[in-house]
Amino acid sequence: MHHLKENPWKINSEKVIYDNKWIGLTEYDVTNPSGNPGIYGKVHMKNKAIGALPLDEEMNTYLVGQYRFTLNQYSWEMPEGGGDFDVPPLESAKRELLEETGLKAKYWTEIQQMHLSNSVTDEHAIIFLARGLEQFEAEPEDTEQLIIKKIPFAQVYRMVCNGEITDSMTVAAVLRVQLLILENKLP
Repeated sequence: MHHLKENPWKINSEKVIYDNKWIGLTEYDVTNPSGNPGIYGKVHMKNKAIGALPLDEEMNTYLVGQYRFTLNQYSWEMPEGGGDFDVPPLESAKRELLEETGLKAKYWTEIQQMHLSNSVTDEHAIIFLARGLEQFEAEPEDTEQLIIKKIPFAQVYRMVCNGEITDSMTVAAVLRVQLLILENKLP
């Protein structure tokens, strides 16, 4: 497989359209790889996307239910959120797990890194598997109205396969963990 080492896009100019503490939107005047003029918009994420899939000794996981403003619908997903670029991803994952579920984990394994919607955003995700769970008090942010469900992992896997769970990080994490189970490599 041949990989281009140089960017075939030429940026002629750029203009910041929108900027806040979470995202920036830049419009680029470009010459595309075919040599034609055009525009390209890029959403720059100001944090890493961090996910933590908790899995207890009985093979249960914990899903977080919340209404997602951007989708205008309810979503079931693993605990996830933003991680500051200056904070190690694992520390952000520990914070998200405790904040959203009240869980702390003794054992952490990074299981996936991925780019989310790479045609319009530079968002980078890091996903961890959390094991050796202990229950504490959840500490949700004031923007979060969460419902927590403890569900057998096999049922969550079926929910992913049936399209009941559509959050991309959760889908990737569940499929990765299922593969680890099938290969007998679950940490």
